[in-house]
Amino acid sequence: MNNYRTLRDKVVVITGASSGIGRAIALESASRGARVFLLARGLDRLNEVRNECANLSLTEATAIQVDVSQLSDLEAAVDQIIQEVDHVDVLVNAAGFGDFSNFMEIDLETIEQMFRVNVLGTMLLTRLLAPSMFEAQGHIVNIGSIAGKIQTPKSAVYAATKAAVIAFSNSLRLELKPVKVKVTTVNPGPVNTNFFNIADSGRQYLEKVGWITLDPERLATKIVASFGHPVREINAPWFMDVAARLFPLFPRVGDFLAGSIGNQK
Repeated sequence: MNNYRTLRDKVVVITGASSGIGRAIALESASRGARVFLLARGLDRLNEVRNECANLSLTEATAIQVDVSQLSDLEAAVDQIIQEVDHVDVLVNAAGFGDFSNFMEIDLETIEQMFRVNVLGTMLLTRLLAPSMFEAQGHIVNIGSIAGKIQTPKSAVYAATKAAVIAFSNSLRLELKPVKVKVTTVNPGPVNTNFFNIADSGRQYLEKVGWITLDPERLATKIVASFGHPVREINAPWFMDVAARLFPLFPRVGDFLAGSIGNQK
């Protein structure tokens, strides 16, 4: 279980697998031979990813239509997974969305849904699936965000959900250490995915910060390379990682930079 350079005979479960970082992680995992279970709401796109994964891995890939904000969907998905395989090696909680509106203008339904998808979905699926990872000494990867470490205008709710994911991961890492299940938090800056089709419908933010935008495939390669290793966090790009470390040490400077340079939404 310590060497995951090949994922042959490994079982990887990924939420948000129909697009973005989740899709990139699914394809990278499959290219290394993993048996993947792909979870997302959009079944048509999910089936396309499943076919790509099966062609890459030369083994079976399974698509399961799931709304991660619904406990019944998660329970049904876990039941199906456990019926098909006897254990899970890696769980990647990549499902999530944002809304870059002023906090006072976001409707309550969107706020609640953001917490249900980004936080509760991650927590509930982890709780349901983790027991199947104990014997295999598996690995849980939660997709957080640099926004959970450096808060900027128009990201109050999204940043709060990602800060919750980071805190959850840090505590879970300690709780699961006795059973040797690893927990890694991935905190990326802006990634060039369709995330911004919802978070920023005009994609103006992505255009403004193009110089720091991450490539999802390169990020996925780094994430999948961490499978099976006790990596606490993956923060990218590197200079945002440095900024996140300095942010709490120099709060006035941090607030100035977050409110000026960071205010591009």
